[in-house]
Amino acid sequence: MPETSITTKMSGKLYIVGTPIGNLDDMSIRALRILKEVDLIAAEDTRHSIKLLNHFEIHKKMVAYHQHNEQHSSEGLIELLKQGQNIALISDAGMPLISDPGSVLVKNCVAQDIAMEVVPGPNAGLCGLVLSGLDTRQFLFLGFLGKENKAINEGLKRIKESEVTAVLYESPHRLTKTIDILINNDLGHRQMSISREITKRFEESKYGTIKDHQDYYSEHTPRGEYVLCIEGRTPEEGTPGQNLDLNAMSLEEHLAVYITDGMPEKDAMKQVSKDRGLSKRDVYNAIKR
Repeated sequence: MPETSITTKMSGKLYIVGTPIGNLDDMSIRALRILKEVDLIAAEDTRHSIKLLNHFEIHKKMVAYHQHNEQHSSEGLIELLKQGQNIALISDAGMPLISDPGSVLVKNCVAQDIAMEVVPGPNAGLCGLVLSGLDTRQFLFLGFLGKENKAINEGLKRIKESEVTAVLYESPHRLTKTIDILINNDLGHRQMSISREITKRFEESKYGTIKDHQDYYSEHTPRGEYVLCIEGRTPEEGTPGQNLDLNAMSLEEHLAVYITDGMPEKDAMKQVSKDRGLSKRDVYNAIKR
């Protein structure tokens, strides 16, 4: 009886491809080649990415891969990769995974030993940082602060305590609110650069203290997507926690310190009662009256 040979097809490869953040001339030759050669393109928004592909006359099948279907879509893409298909992952602009979807797919590829290759491209955060005039040797990248109070407070705590430049993203309709939050958290004296529409026709960067920017945007309507780079802790601020006498504060102020740090109100009241040597009921009654 003749032997039968079984050929096992090797898995395909995932290409993580950076795309322009505004200026299409920033598209790399390698990125164009990969997008033309792969079997499938997973895009954050196919309606947005079709404009990019049409501009470069790339005709490839696309599937949607975004934050709302990331888990489910990753499972399907992994199966296609196992079948030997090569797939390119792109976001609406810049590098996938950087404040964009993609981490679930990459983690699954690592776990299942599927080959990956990165094709570098522009990144708004790094562009804003090198334009900032602030220290670039180390930096804290936070992306968008978020909309929930807990996420905002956690981000603010990290900015206030960090000794290195912090880099944030912000949309035009939330820019002034974010600046106000920074001011209300005693950060108005810090230097900050604000860059908008990076690589696009109306690119510009503005410099000054956070308070200077608050004054400017009180008279000018924000337009475009923004990168904020915030100076790290200044010598005048001292070290985190320095000169913070909790017992000299009112109970309300004492409680606010822990809540700002992200502690739930119930736990914060428990900690205040411990700090002050009071019962939780006494703290509750004093604050709620």
